[in-house]
Amino acid sequence: MSNFNNFSNQPHRYSLEKGSKKHHCPDCNKKTFVLYIDTETGDHLPEQYGRCDRESKCSYHLNPYSDGYAKAIWEQEQGNRSELPNKWKPQQKKKAPRPEPQPVYFDFDTFKQTLQPERYVINTFIQNLLSRVQFPFGVDEVTKVIELYRLGTVANGYRAGAVTFPFIDVGGNVRAIQVKQFDEHNHTTGTDFLHSIIEKHHTRNNKPLPDWLEAYTRQDKRISCLFGEHLLSKYHSNPVALVEAPKTAVYGTLYFGLPETPESLIWLAVYNKSSFSFDKLKVLQGRFVYVFPDLSKDGNTFKEWETKAKEYESRLPGTRFIFSDLLEQLAPERDKSEGNDLADYLIKQDWRLFRKRNIQEQPPQPEPEKVTKVTKVTPQQNIIFSHVEPLPKVEVFKTERIEQPQNWSNDIAEFENYFASIELPTQPIKLNRCSTITDCSLFIESHFATLKANNSKRTFLPYLNRLQELKRILISSPVSR
Repeated sequence: MSNFNNFSNQPHRYSLEKGSKKHHCPDCNKKTFVLYIDTETGDHLPEQYGRCDRESKCSYHLNPYSDGYAKAIWEQEQGNRSELPNKWKPQQKKKAPRPEPQPVYFDFDTFKQTLQPERYVINTFIQNLLSRVQFPFGVDEVTKVIELYRLGTVANGYRAGAVTFPFIDVGGNVRAIQVKQFDEHNHTTGTDFLHSIIEKHHTRNNKPLPDWLEAYTRQDKRISCLFGEHLLSKYHSNPVALVEAPKTAVYGTLYFGLPETPESLIWLAVYNKSSFSFDKLKVLQGRFVYVFPDLSKDGNTFKEWETKAKEYESRLPGTRFIFSDLLEQLAPERDKSEGNDLADYLIKQDWRLFRKRNIQEQPPQPEPEKVTKVTKVTPQQNIIFSHVEPLPKVEVFKTERIEQPQNWSNDIAEFENYFASIELPTQPIKLNRCSTITDCSLFIESHFATLKANNSKRTFLPYLNRLQELKRILISSPVSR
């Protein structure tokens, strides 16, 4: 029998493939993997043999000489085996799991420079809010929002005058700083990131990068938290309004006010469509989250986020994602094709109408609502436009309303007795022209739970009104059971 040592002394038959072609690494799944090839046949070896180019972050490297594969091939070719080991499964040592890489934060001193007060006079976005939008905001209102979200300004370079939107995590660490340039109508004309601007400046001037920036740019994920996430540590139980872009979150706060009461909304942003991810949203565990996706052709963004939210709810106990489909119902097709968002509609309204009768304090209006399959808790009626008419074709439904009592216990008890005394319908019930209850029992159960937990709070009066409307429908149009 031939001696394998003779083979071992020959030039290596198996080598890493030359060229730029890359494959998915079996360890980190990045497309940075170079396969081994058989130099005699030109064929690739089984997919586990190769080297990942991400040497500092992955370091996966398996060559065919290290685990017996090359020897097995050689022995087969000598006639000692009947089949080629093309499904060879090497005996690898179990790797110790690599710890999750710790995030590298944006340099805090560099971040603070963006907040210098004298810069705001050249900040186009801020100056638009103060003087150029259809209904300019007061200096105090804009100043509060600047302080709330730590909005800043780029003072020099090709992005001079641009606003900075910092992504600050719940621990107060700056994860990333988005730079947005706007025209005088607050339409985006350019998008960047501050670390990228600084890197380009140093490269153009042949300067070495600061140590923090070297480490910062090596990490895979930089926008790894929500815009406004730092507010969650200050407002521990407030409901959240979740939108896509930081600009929309800023507008939401300008129109509906700061989270000054436990019922007030905290406006947060995910960054972009694909950022509606579990890793980012898990910080919202235990919250009511009102979600306002941007418009899209055929409602694709709405559908995608709604599907994801259903799965996230099962992994985040106590969390409820409540979707508003008002824009999906009322926006024209052109707006959907252009990807308009809530900010595009809010900015056309006079913000003083929203503040004149605070949204949390006003009597509820019978706006269209949707009982979604995403959440077990029926959402409040569309709260965004409950006291103005932002779009045409918004129908107002005339229903008998309950005047607010000092305490709702008697009303709750009355409804409980009524619904317990009848056999609830199993088929869907239309509450009004735009609202359908798909599960009557669950609808009633969730409403009672919400009302008992929030007895006499005006924000939750719509829950009482909806129960009354359901009772009226069941009495006047009994469903055959």
